[in-house]
Amino acid sequence: MASRKEGSGAAGSGFGASKGKGKAAATGDSAVKQVQIDGLVVLKIIKHYQEEGQGNEVVQGVLLGLVVDDRLEITNCFPFPQHTEDDADFDEVQYQMEMMRSLRHVNIDHLHVGWYQSTYYGSFVTRALLDSQFSYQHAIEESVVLIYDPIKTAQGSLSLKAYRLTPKLMEVCKEKDFSPEALKKASIAYENMFEEVPIVIKNSYLINVMLWELEKKSAVADRHELLSLASSNHLGKSLQLLMDRVDEMSQDIVKYNTYLRNVSKQQQQKHQYQQRRQQENIQRQSRGEAPLPEEDINKLFKPPQPPPRMESLLIAGQINTYCQNIKEFNAQNLGKLFMAQALQDYNN
Repeated sequence: MASRKEGSGAAGSGFGASKGKGKAAATGDSAVKQVQIDGLVVLKIIKHYQEEGQGNEVVQGVLLGLVVDDRLEITNCFPFPQHTEDDADFDEVQYQMEMMRSLRHVNIDHLHVGWYQSTYYGSFVTRALLDSQFSYQHAIEESVVLIYDPIKTAQGSLSLKAYRLTPKLMEVCKEKDFSPEALKKASIAYENMFEEVPIVIKNSYLINVMLWELEKKSAVADRHELLSLASSNHLGKSLQLLMDRVDEMSQDIVKYNTYLRNVSKQQQQKHQYQQRRQQENIQRQSRGEAPLPEEDINKLFKPPQPPPRMESLLIAGQINTYCQNIKEFNAQNLGKLFMAQALQDYNN
């Protein structure tokens, strides 16, 4: 799935690059301050996961629309088809281009403005997502990635968020230098890797009237399950995923500490070598011999390669996402418990 994400990002961006940049130049401000999504697009994303998503299986698709001033309007979407590695003849780039060409023929918005992806308990801060969004955003400056959480949505509240890479992270990704020094110079931390863009879901007046009519005719009972005090296995699963990421962070810290010890050890070896070399030259001069020729000490002692720090930042960002999800989930449960206690005291 990761390879498909990276491939689709690069391919989709290349198709719509000129049109996206043209609109950015026309508006004079490439920053997207709001994402407006048609209700039909939200239903298509939900339907896509219900039909093809299973457990932690990730579904993805292309977002289509247009840019109006500093607002990105998403008016349509289509999914990436599921296929196995045996489908060697399937070309995703050709598939996307044919879909956009077909939409253009029936007078539907066909400009590429981003992509969407489902997530499993909020597990979306990955290197594959970073690379794909960088490919989109590098070619189409206003591109966003929509993250749909089906588990939260099933609990009664739609979970759909839009993210973009921050300008600082875009510059670092362009340089492709993820060393500790480069990230420190750019002041990159897990808090400022992604920026969330506010989302507004908009329907036409006719659809709003139809929904109002359906609500009056609906015979569905009140959704008392939203008041259930049982947390099922959501909290336990979130904590398990959080512990796994903390273990990964611990292993990464051990690797970085090992690198620092190796650097310190090599510095000591360099210092000892220089002192030994200086003593030999003093002895040679006392015997009237020529001093030893100068040598490039960096060739004798090759510095150890620092471990890339981008993975650590992504793990830290994912840990932060898990903590926020657990915080929101517990806040809702505590509210239910206090409400239930108040009702019980009132009845007694």
